[in-house]
Amino acid sequence: MKFPRKYPQLLRATAAAAFAWFTLQPGTVHAQLAPPAPAAAAPAPAEKKEHWYDKLKIRGYTQVRYNRLFESNDRLVNIQGDRSIGDGGGFFLRRARVVLYGDVHEQVSVYLQPDFASAINDQLNVTILRDWYADVFLDKSKELRVRVGQSKVPFGFENMQSSQNRVPFDRSDPINSAPKDERDIGVFVYYAPKAIRERFKYLVDSGLKGSGDYGMVALGVYNGQTANRRELNDEPHVVARAAYPFQIGKQIVELNLGGYTGKYYVGKDKDVGGPNEIRDVRAYGAFILYPQPIGLQVEYNIGRGPEFDKANNRIKQDWLSGGYALATLKLGNVIPYVRVSMYDGGRKFETNSPLYKVREVEAGVEWQVFKALELTVAYNEAERTFPEKPYPQESGRFLRLQCQFNY
Repeated sequence: MKFPRKYPQLLRATAAAAFAWFTLQPGTVHAQLAPPAPAAAAPAPAEKKEHWYDKLKIRGYTQVRYNRLFESNDRLVNIQGDRSIGDGGGFFLRRARVVLYGDVHEQVSVYLQPDFASAINDQLNVTILRDWYADVFLDKSKELRVRVGQSKVPFGFENMQSSQNRVPFDRSDPINSAPKDERDIGVFVYYAPKAIRERFKYLVDSGLKGSGDYGMVALGVYNGQTANRRELNDEPHVVARAAYPFQIGKQIVELNLGGYTGKYYVGKDKDVGGPNEIRDVRAYGAFILYPQPIGLQVEYNIGRGPEFDKANNRIKQDWLSGGYALATLKLGNVIPYVRVSMYDGGRKFETNSPLYKVREVEAGVEWQVFKALELTVAYNEAERTFPEKPYPQESGRFLRLQCQFNY
């Protein structure tokens, strides 16, 4: 039996009319027409409790060295720098730093840094305090701050530069002979506009080997006997520093200058004459062309300080001077470098403040394999005063290796 073509259309229309009539009948409940039930309100998130350690961060680095390859003179030593150079050296933990830092208040930040690889006489890997200070910001823009505690004395460019970032193995003698270990206890005021602070940060974060943010202008007072030592007189040292990085085309140049003055209490043998306190004064200037890709760093200081007079067996005040020139080439994560340095002057923090004459050339290559690992190899040739009487000159050469872990 065949249905006319119009029958399916009639059937569909009839079904639709019946469905509409049925749904409109009183008392009929249909789920599809019932209004949706209101969604249950989400519970309010529990307020997170803030702990003191939430405001602190941790980082650090470790340097492992070996300096005995092709060594020509085991009496060529550097007791201020790497104590594994020369006789008795071997694999050596040069630095093992852990830094705890953070903002504990909107206007207060703290910085604590011990070193687990210091040396005292023949004892290695001794834990010694390097930094323990607080920055108190005097304005909300954080352009002006006061640093209180043990920290780096704002003198020089290379001294302010972290050893984690510096390309050569050690700081140069002429600049590092100022404040030993670069640090002392005191109060320092730093000022830099926001734009300059950001530029200082960029010069470190970008791998251009900046010195860090120690202000465009710095002024401070500190004990003067160097880090982790008692003040031995009533006259603190006073220091001032100015640093300004600016851009010329695609290059960034930084100029530094500064100086300090104070009285230093001299340690000496019983049979050595001369005054116990001697005026200690220095001034320095620095020029830095950041490596993009060629870099040049030149720094020089001059001053007067304690010095041993061998002819008269006494301590006197005398002139000192010295500096260095460092050339680098940044090829991605590889940086070849050459540094030449010289120094003539007393070493105030050694017994009797002996006269030191240093001539040194170091040439090497740093390779940052990745952020957590850096490898450096360098050839060193030097002439340096031996640190014991009668203070002879020693010369020699050796090859240096370093593996650095960043964490």
